[in-house]
Amino acid sequence: MRVLLIGANGYLGRFVADRLLADPAVQLTALGRGDDADVRFDLASGSPGALTRFLDAVHPGVVVNCAGATRGGARDLTRHNTVAVATVCEALRRSGCGARLVQIGCGAEYGPSQPGSSTAEDAVPRPGGPYGVSKLAATELVLGSGLDAVVLRVFSPAGPGTPAGSPLGRLAEAMRRAMQSGDGELKLAGLGVQRDFVDVRDVARAVHAASLSAAQGVINIGSGRAVRLRDAAAMLARVAGYGGALHELDGPPGPLRASIGHPRGEGEHGLAPVAYPYPDGCGTWQQADVRTARDRLGWRPRINLEESLADIWMEAACRI
Repeated sequence: MRVLLIGANGYLGRFVADRLLADPAVQLTALGRGDDADVRFDLASGSPGALTRFLDAVHPGVVVNCAGATRGGARDLTRHNTVAVATVCEALRRSGCGARLVQIGCGAEYGPSQPGSSTAEDAVPRPGGPYGVSKLAATELVLGSGLDAVVLRVFSPAGPGTPAGSPLGRLAEAMRRAMQSGDGELKLAGLGVQRDFVDVRDVARAVHAASLSAAQGVINIGSGRAVRLRDAAAMLARVAGYGGALHELDGPPGPLRASIGHPRGEGEHGLAPVAYPYPDGCGTWQQADVRTARDRLGWRPRINLEESLADIWMEAACRI
């Protein structure tokens, strides 16, 4: 099976590439903007015609799109998450390869949900920010393309390679600094938020399964369990051997308060005032209903959050 992987150098794409390469039946070609891609191509600026010519030459049976942007203004997010997917869909429609498309969506497409509830694929999406809007628009383009396609809505990926600017990455970095400086108290804000964390290696397994399946439409990929960031912080402290106190700051984080949900700014002590409490536009609660993934892909998450956090901490500790 010939697979064209777009975005192989990204956070998710690296693990998807590893998973596909481990399958001896897969012949993998990586397309991306980096020098180490098999073929250099920028989806955000490249033309559908150029991509069509490449598809006709390689003739893949499956195209997996892991490319995209998680940060930036509305214009950049639209260009990298929506326009880029429009290019992929149009190129596939023009091509004679007849490839199946596996598109990586995200839980932010749903927006806020009722605390205690599990969000299923038939929920009406109401994204709460530009990122979720740009990804939802991409999903709608895929679903309306007429292609053999499936969209995997990945909730909150975690595990090795977690970006330092993500909430769990920020949490690990704050703990590393506290241990390095000998601080007996770690003050954090925004710990009341609850998210559905799924290990990035389990996400890669889901992509592999979706590539081999005939499933179409939208499929949620998550753990099926919301975890409070406060509990994740306590779990990480145990993994790291941090014996200090975790002190949660109430109310919106200000200039002197570390918020694990936001990137570092240039304000006093390196922290700028930010919105509370979490940057994905999904409010205080999100939990996936993952029954469709079980029924249609034969997929279940295998790696628990403690193992994911241990791998995040291993990478953070190497910076001490």
